[in-house]
Amino acid sequence: MAIDPKNPPTNENGAPAVSEEHSLTVGTDGPVVLHDVHLVETLAHFNRERVPERSPHAKGSGAFGELEITGDVSAYTKADFLQPGRHTPMAARFSTVAGEQGSPDTWRDVRGFALKFYTQQGNFDMVGNNTPIFFVRDPMKFPHFIRSQKRLPDSGLRSPNMQWDFWTLSPESAHQVSYLMGPRGLPRDWRHMNGYSSHTYSWINAQGKLFWVKYHFITD
Repeated sequence: MAIDPKNPPTNENGAPAVSEEHSLTVGTDGPVVLHDVHLVETLAHFNRERVPERSPHAKGSGAFGELEITGDVSAYTKADFLQPGRHTPMAARFSTVAGEQGSPDTWRDVRGFALKFYTQQGNFDMVGNNTPIFFVRDPMKFPHFIRSQKRLPDSGLRSPNMQWDFWTLSPESAHQVSYLMGPRGLPRDWRHMNGYSSHTYSWINAQGKLFWVKYHFITD
């Protein structure tokens, strides 16, 4: 593989690499030397280039857009990006929850609805789903819940028994399961899917009065 001298490959520090095909050796037929920095960095990069997918919300798609405030909520919040007429660039990521990369969109599953607003005061991130409630209240249960929805490590298969064991042994899941088994568990597409903030937020107005709010993004 010929190297363009005007645009040579470089190591991680930006220094030009002599070759992408040959290691540094002691003589023509000698052993490879350990101080071949480019070789060591290339092997280290190779070992790490396949990043394991995240456990929940592994499969998704995103879009950039703009938040336009068309109503007046200034009586409830003094946040600058929520004042009437404000335009704020944003990003949205929609995803499945239990499905891994390559899984079908036809699996019945809650959909993720995460938003990032690039405000003048800094980034404002909002985690959410397409349902207004969630399976668990206590965060200690969250890892166990996700584990019950994923594939078993010994068989590589999902287990309906494990899913329903968790749901039936966690009565607070009943409300969310009813959403999951309804139309929201199989939304037609991202365009026709509601989004809800998972958490409750506090808004404070110019007079210092506090209001508790949840965000509902309703599709038309």
